[in-house]
Amino acid sequence: MRNSLGPLLRRASTGALALATIWAPAAAASAPPAPEAGRVPFAQRYHALQHGGIVRAANTSISCRQNSAACPAVREGQAAVNGDFDMFYVDVDSDPNTYNSSRAEVRLPEGARATYARLYWGGNLRVGEQKPPKDDGRVLIAEPGGDYKAVLADTVVGHRVAGGADAFQASADVTKLVRDSGSGLYTVAQVNTAMGKSAAGAWGGWTLVVAYEKPQEPLRRLELWDGFDALGARNGAELRVRGVRVPAHAGGRAGVVAYNGDRGRTGDSLTLSTGRTNAIALGDGANPRDDVLNSTISDPAAAPVERAPAYANTLGYDSDVFDLGKALRPGGDQLAFRLVSHRDAAWFGALFVAVDAQQ
Repeated sequence: MRNSLGPLLRRASTGALALATIWAPAAAASAPPAPEAGRVPFAQRYHALQHGGIVRAANTSISCRQNSAACPAVREGQAAVNGDFDMFYVDVDSDPNTYNSSRAEVRLPEGARATYARLYWGGNLRVGEQKPPKDDGRVLIAEPGGDYKAVLADTVVGHRVAGGADAFQASADVTKLVRDSGSGLYTVAQVNTAMGKSAAGAWGGWTLVVAYEKPQEPLRRLELWDGFDALGARNGAELRVRGVRVPAHAGGRAGVVAYNGDRGRTGDSLTLSTGRTNAIALGDGANPRDDVLNSTISDPAAAPVERAPAYANTLGYDSDVFDLGKALRPGGDQLAFRLVSHRDAAWFGALFVAVDAQQ
């Protein structure tokens, strides 16, 4: 599959596997695969109190086959579930050595400096085929105008078989790459996800989270948490960011990375409490309050970031940013997020937050 998207699209060089360099310490090229665990408890990955914020780029790695009669409408946003389709890889680069690739824009404010960047990727290894888990901890990334570089997971890979799926998520620190390269379209390839059709459905994608500093912006509390766990009605994930004094009229945003959410199947919710008030359900035009895991890559910005492809329904991958708005009640001392799914085999991978802080 090949796309032409105009002047913003700067293609990664061909010969990816031959030219790839390792974006990790020199010894990483011969390092063994990252260890795996069936459940990775959520923990704080990064935090800062600084003038700035968080942006993210994200995209899917697999979609319905173009020759399916229903596929074009689904890609435009029609409700559907991945288990109804024979799924095939997204591949937007011109490199014959990659079997999946997609792009998304990191849009840093002018004059901002990246202080931390982390790449998350994941998928379902068992659909019409079984992919080997040994490849879970490796992907390729190309910065704007650059060549592919191999990225190796630098922490425990979440990998668990449940609900008919063989699910995983991996991640790695890519701060230097993003700091040196800045804004533009990043390409991620070779996400280890299976194609085909099954009741569990095929899904997979990636998210690049970037914290930045800019002196002209408000002082903000920045948080990035990650882990890997199955979601359910009784065992929803709850994360508490403590020690946060919410000032009056505070603004903020929160982002979620999750897998295997189906559009149109209600029962998924993301709520926020500041500690002294009842929890408020988050949602927006792209994410109804009772269906937040609905296969979207969305943000509240007036001008959405560039993606290739830019499917409105990703068929199983969510990377959504929410405006916290009225949910930020002044006087609280924490931010308590809770993500719940009433369906089987939805997976939670990361949460990031940027909220105004007291001066």
